[in-house]
Amino acid sequence: MASWEDVRRLAMAMPETAEVTSRETLSWTVNKKGFVWERPLRRSDLEALGDQAPDGPILAAQVADLTVKEAFLADDPEVYFTTPHFNGYAAILIRLDRIPVEELAEVITDAWLCRAPKRLAKTYLDTQP
Repeated sequence: MASWEDVRRLAMAMPETAEVTSRETLSWTVNKKGFVWERPLRRSDLEALGDQAPDGPILAAQVADLTVKEAFLADDPEVYFTTPHFNGYAAILIRLDRIPVEELAEVITDAWLCRAPKRLAKTYLDTQP
């Protein structure tokens, strides 16, 4: 399963990505827009999730839209989840210790594509096999 080292390696492999630390949490940005970030659960999250609250590392990732978000949540609720804080926002929460590295790579690439400038995203896609 994935680790923070995997997140860092995969995120930093994307063009023009920067790693930022704010309030002791990590995030990765492209063009100053976050696409994946460390997201510890807050008290309100823990209250909302109750016994279902995970205790491992949590990664948040941008997704294209709310339909994509719902698809992730339905696909594998053991890996992907959300909290009321993210209602109406195109992002998912990921139990990092439950996602395979290969799947994490796809999530990070898709998140990056959501936030990268169009010309940069097109250049990246044009260079992929």
